[in-house]
Amino acid sequence: MKIQLNTDHHVRGDESLGQHVEGVIDQNLGRFSSHITRVEVHLRDLNGEKAGGHDKHCTIEARVEGRPPVAATEDAATMRAAISGAARKLQRVLGSSLGRLSA
Repeated sequence: MKIQLNTDHHVRGDESLGQHVEGVIDQNLGRFSSHITRVEVHLRDLNGEKAGGHDKHCTIEARVEGRPPVAATEDAATMRAAISGAARKLQRVLGSSLGRLSA
């Protein structure tokens, strides 16, 4: 499972953020790794340089073999919370859709 991180120009996509994203993805989506070819994580700061609550946005899209992509989004006060929230939502969606395949 390949993980691709995309950020807007307001988000500093440094190594620690990349490691955090990989850890959250592995923790939440690791059990689906045999079905997922690629995960794209898109991070945006909706207010840019201005302060404001719940302005960090994360979209995580999973490319599943032989199926259309599945995505989940989350807005939060911090980027880490947005990443974790979107990953948990995507975990539920994948659990539901891939669970039906194996049933």
